[in-house]
Amino acid sequence: MEKNLFSVRGMTCSSCVNRVEKKISKVPGVQSVNVNLAANQAQVSYNTALAKPENIIKAIEDIGYNASVIDDHKEVDISLEQQKETKKLKKDFIFGAVLTSIVLLGSIPHMMAGWGSWIPEFLTNPYWLLLITSFVQLGPGWRFYSNSYKVLKNKSADMNVLVAMGTTAAWLYSGAMTLFPATLSNMGFPYQLYYDVTTVITTLIILGRFLEAKAKGETSSAIKKLMNLQAKTARVVRNGDEIDIPVEDVAINDTIIVRPGERIPVDGEVMKGTSSVDESMLTGESIPVEKKAGDEVIGATINKTGSFTLRATKIGKDTALSQIIRMVNEAQGSKAPIQRVVDKISAYFVPAVVILALISFAVWWAIGPEPAFIVGLTSFIAVLIIACPCALGLATPTAIMVGTEKGAENGILIKDAASIETTNKVRTVVLDKTGTITEGKPTVTDIIPSNSYSEMELLTLVASVERVSEHPLGEAIVQEATSRKLNLQDPDSFEAITGHGLVGTIGNNKILVGNSKLMKDHDISGQRMIQLAESLADQGKTPMYVAVNGEYAGIIAVADTLKKDTIPAIKALKNMGIKVIMLTGDHYRTAKAIAKEAGIDEFIAEVLPEHKATEMKKLQSKGEVVAMVGDGINDAPALAQADVGIAIGTGTDVAMETANITLMSGSIMSVVTSLRLAKSTMHMIWQNLGWAFGYNVVLIPVAAGILYPLTGIFLNPALAGAAMAFSSVSVVLNTLRLKKFKTAAY
Repeated sequence: MEKNLFSVRGMTCSSCVNRVEKKISKVPGVQSVNVNLAANQAQVSYNTALAKPENIIKAIEDIGYNASVIDDHKEVDISLEQQKETKKLKKDFIFGAVLTSIVLLGSIPHMMAGWGSWIPEFLTNPYWLLLITSFVQLGPGWRFYSNSYKVLKNKSADMNVLVAMGTTAAWLYSGAMTLFPATLSNMGFPYQLYYDVTTVITTLIILGRFLEAKAKGETSSAIKKLMNLQAKTARVVRNGDEIDIPVEDVAINDTIIVRPGERIPVDGEVMKGTSSVDESMLTGESIPVEKKAGDEVIGATINKTGSFTLRATKIGKDTALSQIIRMVNEAQGSKAPIQRVVDKISAYFVPAVVILALISFAVWWAIGPEPAFIVGLTSFIAVLIIACPCALGLATPTAIMVGTEKGAENGILIKDAASIETTNKVRTVVLDKTGTITEGKPTVTDIIPSNSYSEMELLTLVASVERVSEHPLGEAIVQEATSRKLNLQDPDSFEAITGHGLVGTIGNNKILVGNSKLMKDHDISGQRMIQLAESLADQGKTPMYVAVNGEYAGIIAVADTLKKDTIPAIKALKNMGIKVIMLTGDHYRTAKAIAKEAGIDEFIAEVLPEHKATEMKKLQSKGEVVAMVGDGINDAPALAQADVGIAIGTGTDVAMETANITLMSGSIMSVVTSLRLAKSTMHMIWQNLGWAFGYNVVLIPVAAGILYPLTGIFLNPALAGAAMAFSSVSVVLNTLRLKKFKTAAY
């Protein structure tokens, strides 16, 4: 099974989306297809044994659209093609606007008797108006005929058909009245010219298309910026020489030199040197990250201060940047459940509009005021023009595009559109403790010496013994001593006692570091020491007893500390009305202390990794929509079971692959931002759908003449064209307000 993104050019409304989806789904081997009008993309999953990309491209082209596979290289070409189409629309609009202005000027005497005596007579000549109008219809307006032919050839209909029918009806009636006025008058047809209506509608709709294309281009600006971040060359060491090569020619394990101010060309591991790296394009965090030998660096991030050498570990499509672009593209190509409902409605929309327009024409011709035929024709054209379902087709995908890209800008990668819709419904957030709420690595929190030692002396003795230990708690103590620049010694002897601690000697000192069992085995006791240890344990810390030469020397406490943004993030989630639950395998007492410190009211402790998914099911059985936040391999089943899985991006690839949302920064405040972004995106979708449906519900009856009995006025088809163009543009412009979305801060 393979999933590919295809560029589909030539779609104009949701009817096009339905037609492309149906055609692709009929290709043998295709499992699923999602077509996005706003992105002009089709996301197709297919069996490679039965279907090839060429088969899918041919199916799309058979129904009159242009198609190609989207990859890292063609994406740039496709963007250029879209820019060319926008320029072509602008050129067509300017040409059409100039000719339309001439037609409008020449039509004044025909519209209002006694007006326009100052207008040169040749401009008002019906033959001249027919000629200019024909230039508009067969010039800028030819796209509607061309597209209509492709659509009708496949026994379907879309907005191009509606526009072509409406403008052609006005154009042909006016042309026939110009060429054969006496004949038509004898047949009972009243003298009326619609040249102004024809040209204005065509030009306004092309203007709408141009503004729409321009605005749609802005919705995908973030992804274009990401693509432009890739370094063009890399300084590689080969055969002892430094050479600059195109980044596409970098191979795995190549040695690359990166200097201050340069973009890192590919993902890799620092071999030597130190620096700070600006990773804001990846994580949304503005503070540079310190890098040293052994640390991972990401391609397209910016080296700020020092020079370093790295070993290339991921190149081409495997780099983090390429994966982000691919993930955002796939999210934009996916469909929210609500969009599927809209598409079903749109499938019947165009045929229904044509039927309604014909009924409106027949009714007004039969019972309308004189001239009844003209009234019926006016109503027919207005209904066809005003009812184009463009706004409906753009309402959801434009919001999904901006929402997913806004997330990517801030280090939040959203898997698909359905994840946004589900995240908006989340009312319970379950947070894994280690690596999510906490830093995921123990640090020294308390050093409590007895009266015989100072704090520094106690830390020096214990760290010297722990130097040869591989236990995480020992590493935390050594790290603390190193940060204080203490002079440590190598122990003369060392013995690790599983489940108890360790025993070591330094000179004449025998040092014990461990739990109460180790102290008891060596007959070392002290009531004050026990009370201190219990107090520290109640705070969620791990106390380690220290004894020297058979005497109590003090206690060093180690804990996995809270991330700096944990407390404000928990508070923000609560303020949003979200129930927060902590999930951990820790002992009940430790979990209670951590939960209290973090401000979490409910926690589930002593949970084995394999039982985390079971806890998700229990919550879901109560009717709760649950988001699970985790970072480890053992979180993957729970992330998959939850309604929304949110993976901390600093964790494992397995967790990230399972999740619906990946947080690249590892900041728990990004969970708050994710929920707020989903809420804002869905709010925008409902706004857009409300406008699009409301527009059609209100204006189609107006175009059909419902206001005539009350006001004596019919909707001018030219105004219908303006309203139709405005509806699509307004939906896209409304969506662009989502670009102002602000991330959660603390």
